[in-house]
Amino acid sequence: MRNSLIQTPSQTVGPFFAYGLTARQYGYKGGQIADAVIADEACPGERIVITGRVLDGAGAAIEDALVEIWQCDAVGRVAGPETPGFRGFGRCGTGIDPERRFRFETVRPGVPAGEGGAPHLSVILFMRGLLSHAFTRIYFPEDIAALAADPVLALVPEARRETLVARRLVAPGLPAYGFDIRMQGDGETVFFDV
Repeated sequence: MRNSLIQTPSQTVGPFFAYGLTARQYGYKGGQIADAVIADEACPGERIVITGRVLDGAGAAIEDALVEIWQCDAVGRVAGPETPGFRGFGRCGTGIDPERRFRFETVRPGVPAGEGGAPHLSVILFMRGLLSHAFTRIYFPEDIAALAADPVLALVPEARRETLVARRLVAPGLPAYGFDIRMQGDGETVFFDV
């Protein structure tokens, strides 16, 4: 009897993420439903840049990872007709940049009314050899009181919480934040079992 189960995209090895999910970024023909611009100039709110690398246990940048970000707009709404210029999610591969960085343009997120917690970006990571994608979050260092009250961050051991907080960068242009995702070893990023 032949097995009718086949591999899913997150279980494949090879260039799938480049030509299947971020074709334009890598110069392939074909469409894609998202790129690295989550919010354009029409979207109200403080425009920011998020940049970083996906690192292996030895600290080397992984060249074929794909980072996907989901977020609310500046006032805590999900993307829809009432959020002009805001897509709510984006994708970026690490294979084109010489330093293997991902880079997103967006707005600082808000928190949905009544939910509480700290503003954050939800991150899904795909890459070769990772049989099931990994989930994490990016929080912002300025939100000290909100970070202390965030119910999800409270579930993380205090010594590891810093792995979920971006660092403010000094750079020309839009306000920028750095966030490296370390897959294992010292300073391993906290990943959530979702």
